[in-house]
Amino acid sequence: MTFAIQVLMRRCEDIRDAFHRAVYDDRDVDVAMTVAGSDCTLEHAPVGTGAGPDGLRAFLADDVVAHLPAGLAFQRVTRTLDQRRVVEETLVSFTHDRPLPWLLPGIPATGRDVEVRAVSIAAFRHTTHLGDISTRITSYRVLWDLYSMLTQLDVDPARLRHADRVPG
Repeated sequence: MTFAIQVLMRRCEDIRDAFHRAVYDDRDVDVAMTVAGSDCTLEHAPVGTGAGPDGLRAFLADDVVAHLPAGLAFQRVTRTLDQRRVVEETLVSFTHDRPLPWLLPGIPATGRDVEVRAVSIAAFRHTTHLGDISTRITSYRVLWDLYSMLTQLDVDPARLRHADRVPG
């Protein structure tokens, strides 16, 4: 592997972490949007919530950041990356103390604690202009262990409202 590829891999890793930190730790949508590309899409599967480029800022601000649960914590299990993507398996824990339209649409707060695995895949595009490389996230997908989560919350899966598609 060349040094240039290693630099791109580190850049992807740093940008993915900056996006994650901006949304889930700092709750700063403006910072998150600076590392996301202008054509970035975000999807939380399997419920299909998320947004395309036109609605990403509003989705992050209104559905995610405004509804982050108490005690939200992430513990990395594995991470694999190359120069175009970062794939991470994470153990996520929180208290379901409020509605989570981005994660559990239509489900009222249960007050229960949850610990589930999630896999995120962040994809990147690198562009070069006059020798400067710019790297931005083009898509960010998160697959949650939905049925484990619903079991811990004692929620019937039939009550979950699925989105038809990620809005554009």
